[in-house]
Amino acid sequence: MRLANRLALLVMLAAAPVAIAGAVRQAAPVNDAAITEDALPPRLSDYGFFADLSARTPASGVHPYDLNTPLFSDYSVKQRYVYVPAGTAARYDAEAAFEFPVGSALIKTFGYGEGAAYRPIETRLLLRRASGWVALPYVWNAEGTDAELRRAGTRVPIAFTDPSGQERRISYSVPNVNQCKDCHNLGGAITPIGPKARNLNDGAQLQRWHAAGVLDRAPKDAPRLARWDDPEASLDSRATAYLEVNCAHCHNARGSASNSGLFLDWRQPDAAARGIGKHPAAAGRGSGGRMVVIDPGAPEESILLFRMASTEPGVAMPELGRATSHDEALAMLTRWIAMMPERGQSQ
Repeated sequence: MRLANRLALLVMLAAAPVAIAGAVRQAAPVNDAAITEDALPPRLSDYGFFADLSARTPASGVHPYDLNTPLFSDYSVKQRYVYVPAGTAARYDAEAAFEFPVGSALIKTFGYGEGAAYRPIETRLLLRRASGWVALPYVWNAEGTDAELRRAGTRVPIAFTDPSGQERRISYSVPNVNQCKDCHNLGGAITPIGPKARNLNDGAQLQRWHAAGVLDRAPKDAPRLARWDDPEASLDSRATAYLEVNCAHCHNARGSASNSGLFLDWRQPDAAARGIGKHPAAAGRGSGGRMVVIDPGAPEESILLFRMASTEPGVAMPELGRATSHDEALAMLTRWIAMMPERGQSQ
């Protein structure tokens, strides 16, 4: 059973009355005031997002979701949930992130392991308040029973086995509040990154959001981003999807890296703006002595791959949220660039 289906089942169970010692009571609702008021709740449990926090069973009205192509975060396993207040819905947008009503929350837990062995490390919240979005990181205790607010972030030693079977040990970084703002900055305002039509549209998920009252509509012609690891999809669509999700939240005309002139959004029509044959604006030692961002036919000469492969501060890209290289994605992007016609050759 896919993770999304398992989580959907948990939602159904969470929505049902809870039987305790022969009695029946209704599950506690989400604490709407904790989302909308100016205070910063010290514990994740203060919000009531989960009927059973230790098992991370979502409360009624809290819906799990998946993305076609997720952001790489040191091979962590993420559990995503969305909540909108009763009687409200997010407004669909074909291109930008959906417009969520005040009182909404986006909940993302990062952890390692599967099933009963899953260990949550942190939960990041995006809370939609009247003043705008607020980003807050919560770090789980060793028992996995609750998480505490850590506005200054922290580091957690992690040991895990990656998909290739390689054992890795990293100093996992929980971002501080300002680092959250860096990645979520769009035109000077904190903006959600993941919940866009193209990355949610798997053929049925938008319809589920609409049926659940989370989204005001779900057009059949919604755009759709490829899964970066889908062997049935074209290599170009997979590479484009990966760069869109992992890079374009900063590398777009209104993002934190707008002055780079490198724009990696999925429908960027300008080849130079996409980095093909583009000289960097100011890469410094981040260039590794290479001359262009993407050198068609020559992945080993491409700054893009050099920086993605590095874990050295000041060189590594993305700058935040990564202490390891994503080897499988690097292999895919290497093939993509290698197959590009070399400069001077017709396509």
